Amino acid sequence: MGLAAKKSLGQHFLKSEEVLVKIIEISSLSREDCVLEIGAGEGVLTEALLASGATVIAVETDERALPLLLKRFQEAIQTKQLRLIEGDIRNESTQRELFTADYLGGRAYKLIANIPYYITGYLFRLFLETLKQPSLMVFLIQHEVAMQIVATDKKEGMLSLSVKAFGTPRYIKKVPRDAFLPPPKVDSAIIAIEDIGKKNFETVRMEQYFRVLKAGLGSKRKMLIGNLSQTLNLSKIELQEIFTKLSIPHTVRGEDVDVDTWLKIAKNLPEQKELD
Repeated sequence: MGLAAKKSLGQHFLKSEEVLVKIIEISSLSREDCVLEIGAGEGVLTEALLASGATVIAVETDERALPLLLKRFQEAIQTKQLRLIEGDIRNESTQRELFTADYLGGRAYKLIANIPYYITGYLFRLFLETLKQPSLMVFLIQHEVAMQIVATDKKEGMLSLSVKAFGTPRYIKKVPRDAFLPPPKVDSAIIAIEDIGKKNFETVRMEQYFRVLKAGLGSKRKMLIGNLSQTLNLSKIELQEIFTKLSIPHTVRGEDVDVDTWLKIAKNLPEQKELD
């Protein structure tokens, strides 16, 4: 459609029909679904989402793209199958508008997008921790980041443990760089986050979990007890007693601990002894 990709916006327009088909397939879309798309761009993914019968709400920050989208999807806009919001999803004003009655207010939705690499972590935090959660997230992201999130090597990190606290990540498919125009310097991957919810934080405060997580992952070379002792106001003896109670090896490193164990640790550490 003649829209030149802006490097400042991290734009790489998807051109692979195979990838589009896979995204729609794993999203299990129907006419009853409402989809939020971040960054509609030229509307290639938007068109596939609309073809599924779902209602689509697309947020686009590139002012050059809006006239193209309005022309391309004139009929869908008239029937209100497609709603466009001009704005940056990182702005609170855009977020407030998105969750008004005219758009997502009170509606369940699925979040499906080909997102710029540089806001990947931000979008996971925003839609899992802060805003009303989607029932499903399907993202096209950097391949290396997708592998880190699912932790196929069994080595956990801040991103994987943050995502897994809210849902179940599933690696879907590697997407080569030539599936985009212009091609990025690295390969991408489709990743889905399913079973999204906040049930893990019914008995553990979210702030406590992330504070303990940050402390425990402070240094990969150190054992978990050492990291926690250095950052939190607890002695190694106290931590060893807690680890024994939870049947956690005293010599374990943070990257080798799964999300369920991290939640147990956060629940059993006394919050009042943490340093500001």
